[in-house]
Amino acid sequence: MSELELKAEKLDAADELAGVRAQFVLGDDVVYLDGNSLGALPVSVPGRVEDVVRRQWGELRIRSWDESGWWTAPERIGDRIASLVGAAAGQIVVGDSTSVNVFKAVVAAVRMAGPGRDEIVVDATTFPTDGYIAESAARMTGCTVRPVTPAEVPGVLGDRTAAVLLNHVDYRTGRRHDLPALTAAVHAAGAVAVWDLCHSAGALPVGLDEHGVDLAVGCTYKYLNGGPGSPAYLYVRSDLQSRFDSPLPGWNSHAEPFGMRPAYEPAPGALRGRVGTPDILSMLALEAALDVWDADGVSVGAVRAKSLALTDFFLECVASYVPSGRVESVTPVAHEERGSQVALRCSDAGDVMKRLIERGVVGDFRHPDVLRFGFTPLYVGFADVERAARVLGDLVR
Repeated sequence: MSELELKAEKLDAADELAGVRAQFVLGDDVVYLDGNSLGALPVSVPGRVEDVVRRQWGELRIRSWDESGWWTAPERIGDRIASLVGAAAGQIVVGDSTSVNVFKAVVAAVRMAGPGRDEIVVDATTFPTDGYIAESAARMTGCTVRPVTPAEVPGVLGDRTAAVLLNHVDYRTGRRHDLPALTAAVHAAGAVAVWDLCHSAGALPVGLDEHGVDLAVGCTYKYLNGGPGSPAYLYVRSDLQSRFDSPLPGWNSHAEPFGMRPAYEPAPGALRGRVGTPDILSMLALEAALDVWDADGVSVGAVRAKSLALTDFFLECVASYVPSGRVESVTPVAHEERGSQVALRCSDAGDVMKRLIERGVVGDFRHPDVLRFGFTPLYVGFADVERAARVLGDLVR
């Protein structure tokens, strides 16, 4: 057994979250490092979904809107996510896709900003959809879009800035941006801060309330393990909820949804972030997946500590196993600048990732030359990390 294999064994033995792995469906022959695209299946989900389908839908049918809590699921599950992103209850509603929620948030942010502010600043390195949505929101609201890197944001803010849309963690490189400082800069300019938490929620502390974030959105199928296509969420800070003017005022967000009145009156609180009928099957699968966080010893702080340890160890193993110069890490070394993934630049990354997957190490490829590895501390161990780096070294040697 090599020195790094022995080190992995010791780290796994000391891991306080090691027991949580048993709550996921994982094969012993695969190292799964793609939880930043799709989280693994929690063992509790299939049984819960079967109950929803067979009993709640099959037997209770429409009665389940009341008796099974279907109607209140968006805000109930939102409160469970709130505790993972540093928000008090009553500020998050679950439903729709991340893209739809970005649209709601950006348009509402411009409307909150008020007259004279006609520029939307957007992260130029963002996941493409956020940029597409920002462009559409700008056309709707008469704004222009100004794409800049997060580091450039403070320097471009001014009296015309209405809203700023940023990613907490860069999806391609794994760089963690300074949410507290950037939010403060946006507020100092009199603008509204909108954060995309897709690559941070469930992997590291966010502190929405602590740092005064205005609006935030995120998906639930990555580090929250909600399943393919599980609904996203929308955070509206409590003191802004009365001013949140959604561009999608559906019947589900009406103050009197069953009144069927022609005039729209928004519901109070975070409920006005709802739109149409909740996607119950996927939403309740997500609720079951969140049970993992109820286990003893599972806290966002513990997850963050293990995430940093895993990514540190992976970088150490890559440095040992992979020939010098064959790959280059584009993920920051500094802990305060790192999310929960490591991205390696490699000239033949697409082919290398295909061969890694054939060897039982699952990450993903991002065009044109990035190998991306996501580390979900709830189920990834240090032996997984060592094996992944060793196989990578064998393939590129």
